[in-house]
Amino acid sequence: MRSQIIHHGGHTGVTGSCHQLLFDDGDSLLIDCGLFQGAETAADGRRGDDALEIRFAVGRIRALVLTHVHIDHVGRIPWLLAAGFKGPIICSEPSARLLPTVLADAFELGVTRDTRLIERYLQMVEARLQPLPYRTWLTVSGRGNTTCRIRLQRAGHILGSAYVECDVRSPGGTPERILFSGDLGAPHAPLLPAPRPPWAADVVVLESTYGDRSHENRRDRRLRLQNIVEHALQNGGTVIIPAFSIGRTQELLYEFEDILHREARKRSSNAAKWARLPIYLDSPLASRFTALYRDLQPWWDAEALARVRAGRRPLDFPQLVAIDDHDAHLANVRRLARSGEPAIVIAASGMCAGGRVVNYLKAMLHDARHDVLFVGYQARGTPGHAIQSFGPRGGYVDLDGEHITIRAGIHTLAGYSAHADQNDLVRFITRMRHLPAEVRLVHGEEAARVALAEKLTTATKGRTAVRL
Repeated sequence: MRSQIIHHGGHTGVTGSCHQLLFDDGDSLLIDCGLFQGAETAADGRRGDDALEIRFAVGRIRALVLTHVHIDHVGRIPWLLAAGFKGPIICSEPSARLLPTVLADAFELGVTRDTRLIERYLQMVEARLQPLPYRTWLTVSGRGNTTCRIRLQRAGHILGSAYVECDVRSPGGTPERILFSGDLGAPHAPLLPAPRPPWAADVVVLESTYGDRSHENRRDRRLRLQNIVEHALQNGGTVIIPAFSIGRTQELLYEFEDILHREARKRSSNAAKWARLPIYLDSPLASRFTALYRDLQPWWDAEALARVRAGRRPLDFPQLVAIDDHDAHLANVRRLARSGEPAIVIAASGMCAGGRVVNYLKAMLHDARHDVLFVGYQARGTPGHAIQSFGPRGGYVDLDGEHITIRAGIHTLAGYSAHADQNDLVRFITRMRHLPAEVRLVHGEEAARVALAEKLTTATKGRTAVRL
């Protein structure tokens, strides 16, 4: 193989994704450039804020290609630009619409709140942005003898997500196709078309976040979601859902709108309670992304568009209450903690490492009337992981220096993960018309990667070399 792949992050963990594809002539592509979260570290052992600096040469990187706009895939772009990267930033058309909002928030939290500096930074990023329609080839490197072209295909993870096909060709040589999966979505995810496997690839760099487990089907997870909420309806408590502002939040709103619609039509014993149940979206950033999602309807799937044509408002229904003002947020925390009013609260951050969800948790985790529902991956070292792991055992968590005993109900719905599960990942490879010679597993903890490697080796009958 002539091309070389270097993993600068997201190799042995699930955050900090950053992969470099080098060609014979010294040029290269960078696939993603994300933040490390929780206890996960960069390749040289640095973690968190210490792992922001770019410590690899950027002069011959012809382009940065983004698979999607989650912060663990794009959060180090400011430091990449500071290191001297001069090339274009290539991503799908929806991602190009979403990225400035993601980066403005990350820049404000991690660098400065000076609005003039943030605006200058965003102008610099937007000048580099090169939206690429799905299924369209683009030549990104051809300065030397070797040429590389890329194509984006829908990945079904969040709106705008893509996997990247790279065709590398040199004179007289055999062409290579290297595929970077980014984060693949689960089939039947709300709002998004399912990812389709490619025709062929020589090497696949494949995520493995849920490589050791299977998700519930969509009907079962919706019923479990409904049952957890109805427990709160009986208890007079709040269901707190820590959720990432982009992707997971919009999928949850879509599902809640569908539950409300079904309950109103069948007039069940709980229909009246559902009709009065407020659903608080307590995240200004999530509200902005939800508005962008509504603007990006052309990229929704057929089911979602059919609901819109039927007069439904999947992301803007009457019981949805957006809270933007900080004082209103604090008042809502106090009121729900003291009252017997059932409610649903969706708030960031998704791993409880900051944001408004922390105030809800501090006020309610000690009270058995309330419930916490995790619908996404919780990285080791985050408060979310501690609550998820120790809460069911009556444990505790430290939040903002406070030692809080967990008495609230703790639930996990893995079926709402935006990631493909083990079966989906195996099918992504085995349904290719021509199996790859090699699959490299990244973006997963060791147990997940090992389990997926065993499944893939069996499913391909050993014809594909699986490397950890």
